[in-house]
Amino acid sequence: MSERRSGEGQPDKTLALLWRNHRQPTALADEPARKRGAGRRPSLNVDDVVQAGIQLADDQGLAAASMGGLAKELGVGTMTLYTYVPSKDELLDLMVDQVLGERELPGPGAPRPDDWRAQVELYSQQTRAMFQRHLWLSQVSTIRPPVGPGMLAGREYLLSALLGLGLGALETNTAALAITTYVDSAASLEAEGQLVERSTGQTNDAWWYERNDLWETYFDVDRHPAMTTIWHADGYQSTTREAAADSYRYGLDRLLDGIQAMKPQ
Repeated sequence: MSERRSGEGQPDKTLALLWRNHRQPTALADEPARKRGAGRRPSLNVDDVVQAGIQLADDQGLAAASMGGLAKELGVGTMTLYTYVPSKDELLDLMVDQVLGERELPGPGAPRPDDWRAQVELYSQQTRAMFQRHLWLSQVSTIRPPVGPGMLAGREYLLSALLGLGLGALETNTAALAITTYVDSAASLEAEGQLVERSTGQTNDAWWYERNDLWETYFDVDRHPAMTTIWHADGYQSTTREAAADSYRYGLDRLLDGIQAMKPQ
């Protein structure tokens, strides 16, 4: 099940934390340091806390990046940690947006591939690589994403890649959202598969192999004629990873073909 992430209780405070490095030094994110007392230099800042949370989740899994676990990792009291980040929900928002911003997506005016499909391909590659670096992302709900600079940079990049196609504004936005949904969901599933293999110590291919008796004992060819046809035509020869990679490539290409077909002639 995906980790719930809300930040709903204090949206203004969450926004201030997400945009802490894009505001004046008097922003809310700096409050904990200034309230510690004159002349006393804080040992941590919000960036330190977020980066430590990401590293802990990378190394030990998302559950390890609790407020208590993170406080222990940083060598501070749990209550001290709350002066930097109000709750686990806000911490998770900050962690997610931080890794979203790690993608090397060209901003406005920066060099980028000339072809729009190549630009989308770059988004695809960077997003899949991000999920592979941070497998725990597959456990985080994206229904209400952190509205920080990392998330907006990805949205801006995809929209800019599609603007030159001549589609209407609504179609352009819809196409960008369709690409985001497809790429991010597939990358998340890929990362989830890696997590399962890591946690169980068993490859997904080995898991299927253990269930070979399904085909010999329980599989009814009369009830599954389409599957039987594909089987006899050698349509199931790929490993689980190969099948996932092939289906991803097929789906992305067909999605982009569909967007291309909408381009005014």
